[in-house]
Amino acid sequence: MAPDPALLDWLLDADPALRWQVERDLLDAPPDVWRATRARIATEGFGARLLALQDPDGQWAGGAYYPKDFDFNGPEAAEDAGQPWTATAYALNTLRDWGMDAGALAGTAGLLAANSRWEYNNLPYWGGEVDCCINAFTLSNGLWLGADVSDVAQWFLHHRMADGGWNCEWMEGSTRSSFHSTLNSLKGLLDFEAATGGSDAHREARRAGEEYLLQRRLLRSLSTGEFVGPWVTMFAYPFRWFYSALNVTDYFRAAALHDGTQPDPRLAEAMEVIRAARRPDGTWLQERRHPGRVWFEVDVPPGEPSKWLTFYGTRVLSWWDAENKKKHPDPRTGVLATGGDDGNRTRVISLED
Repeated sequence: MAPDPALLDWLLDADPALRWQVERDLLDAPPDVWRATRARIATEGFGARLLALQDPDGQWAGGAYYPKDFDFNGPEAAEDAGQPWTATAYALNTLRDWGMDAGALAGTAGLLAANSRWEYNNLPYWGGEVDCCINAFTLSNGLWLGADVSDVAQWFLHHRMADGGWNCEWMEGSTRSSFHSTLNSLKGLLDFEAATGGSDAHREARRAGEEYLLQRRLLRSLSTGEFVGPWVTMFAYPFRWFYSALNVTDYFRAAALHDGTQPDPRLAEAMEVIRAARRPDGTWLQERRHPGRVWFEVDVPPGEPSKWLTFYGTRVLSWWDAENKKKHPDPRTGVLATGGDDGNRTRVISLED
């Protein structure tokens, strides 16, 4: 179903970081239109604000993953306090995800190589560290900015779990993959393939990680069949490192487009979770705010319609429905019959597996 024109107008009335993606992916605007909007990210709105907060040494907030003034023994480090999102890794993630041209950060790769060290063991920035998610971010950001991150790409080949995925807690003895860690690792590997062509070993690793999630229908414990946690159906923007049905299906959309393949049928249940969360007016609500320090807010508070989530939800369902219409048209109308929008959502309580 094509997005409602009023909904598209609402989405277009947005920061350039979002507007250009709406133009490209929902409106199918000519490249010169969305590229012109994307070029404004470095000089207007959210992108310009965040870029202006970069330190002279190339970092943000004086640190690699944590701000320089972070107290690892203070209240901000409490288990329920979240984490700060202001340091270099998340600033780069955000600017890259928004589509900022790497030229706007000319010299940043060299500055970080010279000045930034990970909080873990004082390791050099572009060498990564021991956390899967951090290394995935480093891989993607290094490829974007032109840093040598080939060793980071190799790291993922040597740190896969036997079940096919990854877990950031492998240093603590975890032997089973994590949904969160696996998704973030897959994003880094997909960026690596897109930028370099990858290798057979990296493609095999990515597909094994995808299979880990697909075997679980992106949502469920393999051992119990229960949903893996309440976070799987809880949508929030920015995504940060958190797994959700929306975040993971957006990845599988990107992977299918990169590979030139049809969507895997095992995405179906996650797609219906997303569809059920869509309100009658076509929007999705912001459901939570990931706790932690931010430079500034880029989306609405919980309980309000989110333009970012509505964009991601609309884009992934439009892709899914269009691809499935090609395979399974309704014999009466030629249109795929899909699940309804009854507004009901299953809430989940089980543990990750």
